[in-house]
Amino acid sequence: MGDTNKNVARMIYYALHALQHRGQEAAGICVHDGKSIHSYRGIGLVAEVFTETQIALLPGAVGIGHVRYPTSGAHTLENSQPILVKYRDKTIAVAHNGNLVNSGELRSELEGAGDIFSTTSDTEVIAHLLVKEIQRYDLADAVRAVMRRLVGSYSLAIMCNDTVIGLRDPLGIKPLCIGAIDDGIVVASESVAIDALNGRLIRDVAPGEMVVLRDGEMNCIRLVNSPRPAHCIFEYVYFARPDSIMDTKLIYDVRVNIGSILADEHPADADIVSPIPDSGITMAVGYHQRSGIRYKECLMKNRYVGRTFIMPDQSMREAAVRMKMNTIRPNIEGQRIVLVDDSIVRGTTSRRIVKMVKDAGAQKVHVRIGSPPIIAPCYLGIDMASRDELIAAHKTVAGVETVIDADSLGYVSLEGLIRAIGLPEDHFCTGCLTGIYPLDIPGERSMSSQRRLTDFPPNDGGG
Repeated sequence: MGDTNKNVARMIYYALHALQHRGQEAAGICVHDGKSIHSYRGIGLVAEVFTETQIALLPGAVGIGHVRYPTSGAHTLENSQPILVKYRDKTIAVAHNGNLVNSGELRSELEGAGDIFSTTSDTEVIAHLLVKEIQRYDLADAVRAVMRRLVGSYSLAIMCNDTVIGLRDPLGIKPLCIGAIDDGIVVASESVAIDALNGRLIRDVAPGEMVVLRDGEMNCIRLVNSPRPAHCIFEYVYFARPDSIMDTKLIYDVRVNIGSILADEHPADADIVSPIPDSGITMAVGYHQRSGIRYKECLMKNRYVGRTFIMPDQSMREAAVRMKMNTIRPNIEGQRIVLVDDSIVRGTTSRRIVKMVKDAGAQKVHVRIGSPPIIAPCYLGIDMASRDELIAAHKTVAGVETVIDADSLGYVSLEGLIRAIGLPEDHFCTGCLTGIYPLDIPGERSMSSQRRLTDFPPNDGGG
């Protein structure tokens, strides 16, 4: 970001607010002032971590930021990001969205060679690897060498002195996009962060592509070629904000399409279509539009309580359900209701909500879900828990219907979900829905033999 008089930390702060849904445990910002890196991290939401005073103490025209959603490493301040690693007279900062499958193996190798770790995060593994390679090669070749070692999902923001790098893994599992703002260029997990800066979305970072930002200029280098991507399908269902554009698709439109297809695949004899807020809202709109059943909200969310799905343990999730949702009894009494939600993971939240709605006087409760049954864990960046905790991994649809006490239960089909997104069916990671993963994961089935990467091409200049 070009103008050295700009306080980029404030811009990153606004962008992180727009990405708060992606992680609520911790937040951090690192900036470079032309001579050295300044950093501040804390546990909590962005607004809790950063005060006006903290922002003022982060001078610089380039920087990176992160909100943490833990998939690897303990819930400690040390594991908050960006993670900094010093070498010689320099410092590298890394912010990571994703999860490495082979981080334990890499960490053991690095520790055996004498590296000392200060966190339990796989992000620090990436930083240590990069430090080693950056002392041997130019920037592009160093990043290419690191990518050869990593197995898993990673969209990275890396700051090396006054240079910022955006990097997307070879399968494009986790999202990353590029935007233009008044004072330069930004890379972010979702386009809503660019919107928050009154910027313009340029495009998505391609799988295996490195974007180098230096002195207000952008240089893009495709480091790895893959025959086709493996985008995380759950980003479209749940994780991304509805107003984001991801891999050319507006998430809002995708979710309306999901609701419409749900209405075709699982019609219901009902009086009202109601969402389980917030993530079910757009799908419920699509179900209403397609079915002609009246849309009416029956549940009201306390928006000052975080997402139950990404809270770290079950007791916290159950308490949060009680705090975050209240029934609108006059809209419910005597009605046959279609409740629309994005997914059922453990079944705890769905069971409690169905009970709340029935206790408020519903005559019937039909549950409709905007993803297929989740039958396997996610190893690549979404905390899906173990198979033992996934209700659909060991129960039929009828069994889940009984557990949550719904009068009927319908999941969108995988074919319907892919049709709703509008990208080719082989462009997704569907491991959590099929048990077949795009990468080799010990003990799991994979399609990696069909997704062979081409040789890492030589440096084509730049970087």
